[in-house]
Amino acid sequence: MLPYWRLSAYYFFYFGFVGAFSPYFTLYLQSLRFTATDIAILMSLMQVMRILAPNLWGWLAERLGVPVLIVRVSAVASLAGFALFFLTTEFAGIFVGMALMAFFWSAALPLIESVTFTHLGAQGHRYGNIRVWGSVGFIVAVLGIGHALDYLPIDSMLWMTASVLAGIVVCAFLVPDAVRPPAGRTQVSLRETLGRPEVRALLGACFFMSAAHGALYVFYSIYLVDNGYGKALVGWMWTLGVLAEIVVFLFMPRLMKRYSLRAILLFSFVAAVLRFLLIGWGVGSLAVLLFAQLLHGATFGAYHAAAIAAVNQWFPGKLQSRGQALYGSLSFGAGGMAGGLASGLTWDTIGPAWTYSLGSAFALAGLFWLMKGWRRESPPTPVHD
Repeated sequence: MLPYWRLSAYYFFYFGFVGAFSPYFTLYLQSLRFTATDIAILMSLMQVMRILAPNLWGWLAERLGVPVLIVRVSAVASLAGFALFFLTTEFAGIFVGMALMAFFWSAALPLIESVTFTHLGAQGHRYGNIRVWGSVGFIVAVLGIGHALDYLPIDSMLWMTASVLAGIVVCAFLVPDAVRPPAGRTQVSLRETLGRPEVRALLGACFFMSAAHGALYVFYSIYLVDNGYGKALVGWMWTLGVLAEIVVFLFMPRLMKRYSLRAILLFSFVAAVLRFLLIGWGVGSLAVLLFAQLLHGATFGAYHAAAIAAVNQWFPGKLQSRGQALYGSLSFGAGGMAGGLASGLTWDTIGPAWTYSLGSAFALAGLFWLMKGWRRESPPTPVHD
């Protein structure tokens, strides 16, 4: 029986943490008078650890066959790492806390994705109906904390975010193990799968899509506040993007039946090229910013659902944890780190508008790579008799 609500609750709190942390921790760091470069370095640790940790933990889960146990350990250790933020306001101390928290927190998502698809089995098209609760959790956190910070000091976000992390710990212990059916045939190796041009094209394009979002995740809240928008509105802007994401997740089963994964991904990259140009040059117009946030439904919702479905097809069975880890490491890890660091270097030099234009250029590079390397819809990874 599919443990729908237990999996959904985990996604709710996991992405609730993203809604509590990403939009407001940068404002907290700014209140400590850290420079744009300092903030970019600290926030990039989340992406650095997404390069290292998922592959390590994915390999360990594959070897030991205990992905849920690792998810539980990562939840407890993430909360312990976050606790260091209550003890110091110095760059070195926050750097250590970020590194520890990110190393364990980033281990969980590829594993829980693998566990979810294993529970779903032949019902993989229902992934969006479970993942949508992560978007709901993001909205609850980003709106609640955004409104609270209009009345409370910025450092109160630490306690609110720690409470969400505690929710992840509870849900991690409620998620049941998923037993994969025994394989009747020998699957192809990881090297053979990575040798397929469409697989390499997807992973490379995903790197650029995450790089395109670098300035958004590091500086978007600061950008809006610096241009006269209130913190509550900042929360609503993030919420609007995730509402668009939710709508897309709910319709993904229908979209995937009507359109190929390749077509959905190509559309998502085109939307990203437009979105970051609008954010960079249209900050003076609330209407432009609202439209740009609606495009999040394509640049993350449709993009992520289609990308993860392709990874699930191309990395079956025991390769699934490794495939999800590679996707997370190369996209959210390496791509997010590159985009975040690049935005930190350009923010105070060439300015926000050109920094977001650089994000648009990243998306354009990903679009060209995907079009060239993935020329037609590909079947799932074959198996050898």
